[in-house]
Amino acid sequence: MGTVRAPRTTTTSRSAGTVARTPRPQRRPRPAPPAANPVKRQRWLTVAAALVVALFVGRLVQVQVFEAPSLAAAAREQRTATTTVPAHRGDITDRNGVVLATSVDRYTISADPYAIQQFRGGKRADADGNPVADGALGVAQLLAPVLGRDRNELAAQINGGSRYEVLARNVEPTTQREIAALRLSAWIRTELVSQRVYPRDTVAGPLLGFVDAEQVGQGGLEQAFDDVLSGTAGAETFERSLDGVRIPGGLISSTEAVAGGNVQLTIDHEVQWKAQASIDDMVSRSGARYGIVLVEDLRTGELWAVADSGSVDPNDRSNANVAQGSRAVQDIFDPGSTAKVITMAAALETGVWTAESEFTVPYRFTTPNGQSFSDSHDHPTWNLTLAGILARSSNTGTVQVAEAIPPQVQYDYLSKFGFGQFTGLDLPGESRGILLPVDRWDGRTRYAVTFGQSVSVNAVQAMDVFATVGNGGVSVPPVLVKGTQAPGGEFVATERGAGTRVISEETADILLRMMEEVTGEEGTASGAQIPGYRVAGKTGTAQLFLPGGGVTYMASFIGVAPADDPRFAVAVFLRSPRSSIYGGVVAAPVFRDVMSFVLQKEGVPPSESAPDLIPLTW
Repeated sequence: MGTVRAPRTTTTSRSAGTVARTPRPQRRPRPAPPAANPVKRQRWLTVAAALVVALFVGRLVQVQVFEAPSLAAAAREQRTATTTVPAHRGDITDRNGVVLATSVDRYTISADPYAIQQFRGGKRADADGNPVADGALGVAQLLAPVLGRDRNELAAQINGGSRYEVLARNVEPTTQREIAALRLSAWIRTELVSQRVYPRDTVAGPLLGFVDAEQVGQGGLEQAFDDVLSGTAGAETFERSLDGVRIPGGLISSTEAVAGGNVQLTIDHEVQWKAQASIDDMVSRSGARYGIVLVEDLRTGELWAVADSGSVDPNDRSNANVAQGSRAVQDIFDPGSTAKVITMAAALETGVWTAESEFTVPYRFTTPNGQSFSDSHDHPTWNLTLAGILARSSNTGTVQVAEAIPPQVQYDYLSKFGFGQFTGLDLPGESRGILLPVDRWDGRTRYAVTFGQSVSVNAVQAMDVFATVGNGGVSVPPVLVKGTQAPGGEFVATERGAGTRVISEETADILLRMMEEVTGEEGTASGAQIPGYRVAGKTGTAQLFLPGGGVTYMASFIGVAPADDPRFAVAVFLRSPRSSIYGGVVAAPVFRDVMSFVLQKEGVPPSESAPDLIPLTW
């Protein structure tokens, strides 16, 4: 059971209706605190003050003595800025000094949207006399008409919290001066840049190449001569305000930019234009994939034209083909019948045959090792001389000629005429072609190379064969650059290699006479004839085997004129023509147009003597 507690008793008094309680004992009063000591308090305050002063003095010494150099440097860095002064890239000109590529001053216009929020129109008026608003709308009121932009669109672009917004690039100096007159330098900035321009547009576009945003050459001559054309950028260091605006008279230091050197080409811009126009027209009419035209001065080796059909404009960077370079050195192909000139040169030079040697030439011919070859079209058996085989471009006749020429000798002449070797032009992407050594020739290659198959060249290599013959048997290295000139310096001509004799002058003369028969009425290229001038040349129709199967053709004609005193060589190539695969049909007319233009432009006298013809048949 639980414990029973005794009831609590309370003493009460019931008098007068009240209850009396026993009073509690009273607490003792606390003793009064001792009186404050003013002397002691003063001492503590003095110590505290001394500590605070010591702290400030220590910090002051730290800042002014120990941290002063770093703080001064930080302050200097905050109020100074360094900008790059672009260097002008050197010019590229044609042989007569006509500018094909140059650099001009342009400006990049940018805005500081964060600072523009503080712009106040005040008492300003815009071009129409209307009051200028505050902020982005007001700046747009003033700037939009100068930039030729919509006012609301511009206001939206510069309304924000960023510190840098590009508004326009490649702005001309006249527009930049108009912007400067608006007195918006606290909010709108103009930065000097250098822009590369090509005044002749598509003339020699692939040959020239272009430059990237950093003014570095990309493709073509811009890349090949980047070290000459590139200048050295300068710099300016100046003081600026807290909002980034340049302080007038605050220039600290400057280094002047050094412009790049100039490059003068051997190209003639008028001949280049004519060559491009002629090949573009034939590509359009023949349905060819593309075409190439080359023009060379035989006496100097200087190239007056390196023309690609569909030439691009280097001013238009949106065209991906602008960086491809010229097909004249990059693309390789079997030369076809134009290479028969080398076989004839070997036959004459070694003395195994003469121009009047007689051959029985069937449509199809089988060699002693069992290789069968045929001509381009069916025909009865011909009785042809060596000159007749070249004039009618007979494969079966050429194979018979080659039977008397040892394979190593055939290889040596192909090599001496430049096959399998770089041209020396040093253009980006140049191919040296394909010429296999003799020990890699099989039974068919031994004969195929004699009429331009199983060997590959670029267009310049193919033309140089004819340039060598036209130059009396001496091979002169092709030249594309006359020389360079540093800013304020002297013109430095390009070093040129000495000419190399490939065949005798007598053999070269006979070959010219044989090639004249090609352009005669019985030859394959009567369409190359030029009234008043004797022309020597050779057609080509080479099979090109496509990856994965299939065959296409490279139609060509290469010739020199005047044949009695050769001055120029012109080479024409058309890839995959549809109207005709024969060089005499599609390439020879282009040769005629371009060569006629060059001869007339240079005032070359017409031929005075009649050709000394060689019998073609027996």
